[in-house]
Amino acid sequence: MLLAMAGFVINDTFVKIASADVSPAQIMAIRGVAASLFLYILAWKLRALRPMRLALSPRLLLRTAADILATLSYITALGQMPIANASAIFQALPLTVTLGAALFLGEPVGWRRWTAIAVGFIGVMIIVRPGTEGFTIYSVAVLASVVFAAVRDLSTRRMDKAVPSIFIALVTSIAVSLVGWLLLPFSGGWQPVSTSLLVTLCCAAAAIAVGYIFIVQAMRTGDMGFVAPFRYSILLYALLLGYLVFGDLPAPLTLLGAAIVVASGLYTLYRERLRGVVEVPPTQQVH
Repeated sequence: MLLAMAGFVINDTFVKIASADVSPAQIMAIRGVAASLFLYILAWKLRALRPMRLALSPRLLLRTAADILATLSYITALGQMPIANASAIFQALPLTVTLGAALFLGEPVGWRRWTAIAVGFIGVMIIVRPGTEGFTIYSVAVLASVVFAAVRDLSTRRMDKAVPSIFIALVTSIAVSLVGWLLLPFSGGWQPVSTSLLVTLCCAAAAIAVGYIFIVQAMRTGDMGFVAPFRYSILLYALLLGYLVFGDLPAPLTLLGAAIVVASGLYTLYRERLRGVVEVPPTQQVH
């Protein structure tokens, strides 16, 4: 899980660098081709390839559509705000999934977890601080990404467990890339791609593939109740790379809000572990 989170943050770093030169659609298009190739080779090696008609099943279609919207909104925001801020807001995802599971899937949630969810969203409000100068449309974009990612993860819970996680990731990666190509004419068209930019996007694709590989390994070999809390290591990675690469230092209130969100999420995971229902979807992070 630690390696997976490192892969996702390294991907974010390269995507943020690339966003200075090309649109989110072009990033999705080019990175998606490379990531799909990596995932195809991995799925082939693991004998996880399945007929592509499975991609048209209603739940996988819903999951794919939600992932596309989550990716587009997150990449759009990432180009305009510090990595640590975006990552901090995104840590509300486990709380949002728990909320969605209670509201739409009928999963029981006791008063302790309802309280943790409420406290966690107070932490999110401290991070985004509506009504202040630091609150922008890009903060809203990350929040939208959290909602779409929650839809993705909730639909994943109801999918046939016989469908390999890598195959699901491959289908999503191909779809994200195709949508990127389709959106290109509406986002300023194709921009020239230098060798350095191509290398940057290939590094992003390799990093996100590493994230997918190791998160699947974490799911298959670890006790999820123990492993899941390590997903919050992504905040430490984001703080470190945000400072080293971009010179970003989050405001004290952002750090306070992030601490509240993480504490609430950890408590929610603890309560779910007691109930024996801890799940970590294969592509829980959006990039």
